Parts: sequence; C-alpha cells; structure tokens
Amino acid sequence: MRNGALIAGLVLGAVLAALFFFRATTVVTVHHSASVPVPPVPPAPSTNLQTFFVRGVVKELKPDGKTVVIDHEEIPNYMAKMVMPFKVKDTNQLAGVGTNDQIHFRFTVAEYESWIDQVTRTGTAATPAADPNRKSFRLVREVEVLKEGDALPEYTFTDQRGQPFRTADFRGRALAITFIFTRCPVPDFCPRMSYRFAQVDKLLRALADGPTNYQLLSLSFDVDYDTPPVLLNYANTVKAQHGADLGRWTFATGKLIDIDDITERFGLVFPRDAEKPVFNHNLRTVVIDAAGKVQKIFIGNEWKADELVTEMVKAAKVKR
Repeated sequence: MRNGALIAGLVLGAVLAALFFFRATTVVTVHHSASVPVPPVPPAPSTNLQTFFVRGVVKELKPDGKTVVIDHEEIPNYMAKMVMPFKVKDTNQLAGVGTNDQIHFRFTVAEYESWIDQVTRTGTAATPAADPNRKSFRLVREVEVLKEGDALPEYTFTDQRGQPFRTADFRGRALAITFIFTRCPVPDFCPRMSYRFAQVDKLLRALADGPTNYQLLSLSFDVDYDTPPVLLNYANTVKAQHGADLGRWTFATGKLIDIDDITERFGLVFPRDAEKPVFNHNLRTVVIDAAGKVQKIFIGNEWKADELVTEMVKAAKVKR
C-alpha cells in the first residue's frame, strides 16, 4: 500500500513538473516572439503595366543622369515613331551609352509614370545627310522671357468648340495654363498634366470658401493635328477618365506663330519634324493672377495638385 502511494505520488509529481515546464516554456516562447518585429507585408505589384521592347538611337543624355532622349521606332498599337525623352530609375542603365548609339531597351508604362531599363548598346548610327528640301527657318517673333510679376501679353486662341477667345477675356480670374498635345502617350508628360488639372479643379470646387473666379487652360502645340474636334474628343476622354468637370476648363490651340510666342516666353520647347509627330518637349505650367500678371511658373512634372491650388487661391484674390 505504501509502495502504491509512493508510486502515485511520483507520477503526480512528474505530471505537475511537466505541466509547469510546458507552461514556463510557452510563456518564454510567446514573450520572445512578441519582441521580434514583424516584417511589413510587401505591396502587391501593379497589374496595370504595359511593357514594350524598343529600338532607337540616342540623341542626347541629360545632365541629371536619369534622362535620355531617344529617336525610337514605332511602338505598334501605342506610339508613333518619334524623338522623346525617357527616364531610367537606375542611372547605371545608361552607363557606357553615348550620343548616336543604337540601343535596344525595355519600356514600361504604368498609369501615371513610365521608365526604361535593360538598355543594351547594339551599334553606332550613321550620321544622316542633310535634307536639301528641308526649310532652314520658320517665322517666329522675337520675344522676351516672362518672369513672375510680368504681364501676360494678349493672345487669341481657338477652343475645343471652334470658338475664338482672347487671353484678356480671363481678366478678373485666376488662370492656370499648361501645354500638351493630344497624341502624347507617355503618362509622365501630357497625360499627367491633364490628370493634375482634373485634381486641381476637384480640390478648388471642394473648398468651403474657395474661389469661383478661376479658369484652367490646356493649350496644344500640335497645331496641325489638334483641331477643335480632336480637342473636344480629348476633353471628353479626360472627363470620362478622371470625372472632370469641364465648366472652368478650356482646351485650345492657335496659330503656330502665337503658340511659339507664348511657349518661348515660359521656356517651353517642342522641336518638330516634318516627317513624324516629333515633340521632344519639356513641361511648363503657369499661374496668371486676376490682374493678368504671371504669379507662378512650375517647371517639369513634379508639382502637386495642392501646390497649384494654393497659387490659384492667391491669384484669384488679386484685384484687377
């Protein structure tokens, strides 16, 4: 009997010891796990990407090390043959590449940005002979570059409904001008300018005490192609894509001499080629105050919608 009790006691003690050990081990394990940082869940890769493999010739390497101007072949079902700047995310992609080099590269297009990679040099392009039939000049005005505080000269343009208007018609309103061409397929350029303007208009309309005396103007420099019907179709596409209200947004074009005049005053350039829709253009967005003076010049495509809204609110308060 005593032996049985002893055995039972030993068994009970072993069970209790095991339970104690299991609990202690569990507590230590939980405590240790809680102190280890949990790595963040990586974002899901974008599924809205288009990828193209393209050949071209390097025309220029920009000083920023991230931009290369390429005379590229037609990209079927996406973009005509043209000369335009492309961005790289890794500057090493352009190592060993020089002007007039023939290259092959991958072009990736997301919703609001694009970039190239897998850049491979394949040879050197022959220097093209001069075209004897090409005109060596075009009629332009000699203009002065405008600075903030300068008055905007008066221009006459034509809107998407075929109606002529003068920039002076917008006196008393804050006026934002950006420059586009409707065939531009690269999301970093003209499509981004249109998307930003749609954002700006929505933000201005949402302000509780925001101004109502403002106007947005998207001015095309592709004067041969972007006729009023083309601009009207483009405006309707922007409206459908971004839910834009076009009540205070005009799409317009004009005579080339006037387009050259206004773009040169703000430092925008768009070399053109008679053989193809070549616009190796930069970007400018300008705010004109209600008195008709230049208030702000945004260079490039990195400005945000709220920055432009801030300038528009200030510009709308200026007395004529």
